[in-house]
Amino acid sequence: MFKVNDYIIYGLTGVCQVTDITTEEIGDNGEMQYYVLIPVYQDNLTIKAPVNNNNVMMRPIITREEVDELIAGMPEQETIWIEDMRERKNTFQAALKSGDNEEIIKIIKTIYLEREARSAVGKKMTMTDENMMNAAETQLYQEIATALNISPEEVIPYIHGKLSNISPSSVQSE
Repeated sequence: MFKVNDYIIYGLTGVCQVTDITTEEIGDNGEMQYYVLIPVYQDNLTIKAPVNNNNVMMRPIITREEVDELIAGMPEQETIWIEDMRERKNTFQAALKSGDNEEIIKIIKTIYLEREARSAVGKKMTMTDENMMNAAETQLYQEIATALNISPEEVIPYIHGKLSNISPSSVQSE
C-alpha cells in the first residue's frame, strides 16, 4: 500500500502523487479505501483510485539507482520493429500500458532508429509511430525527472551525460 506523499505511476496518466487515502461508504457493501492522486505533470486533475484496484496499473516510481541502471542498459537494449502497422501499434500500446520502462525504452529506440533510417532515404515516419514515440518519451522522461528531482527537459541531457561516461568497449555495436 502506498503512503501519502508517495510518487507513483498510475496507468497512462503517468506520475502522480498520493495526497490522501480516504475511506468511503459504498452502499450496503461496506467501505472502500481510495487513493487521492494528483498528476504531477497535468494541471487541474484529481483522481480517486481504489486502493485494491486491479484494472489500472499502479506502481512506485523508480529510484535514482534504477534510473542509472536503466540508462546503462540502453545501448544494449534490443529493438522491436514490426512491419505490420496494426500489430506494431497494438504491441507498442501494450508496452506503454504495462508501465515497464525497459519495454518503453525499446519503443523509443526502435522508432528513433527507424526514423533515422527513413530520414536517410528521404522518408518520414507515420503519424501513428510519431505519436507512439511522443507518448513513450513523455511517460519515461516524466518518471525519470520525478525520480531525479529535475525537469523533464533535463532528462535527455542527463541521459547523454551518463551514456558518455560508458566506455565504448563496454557498449556492443548494433
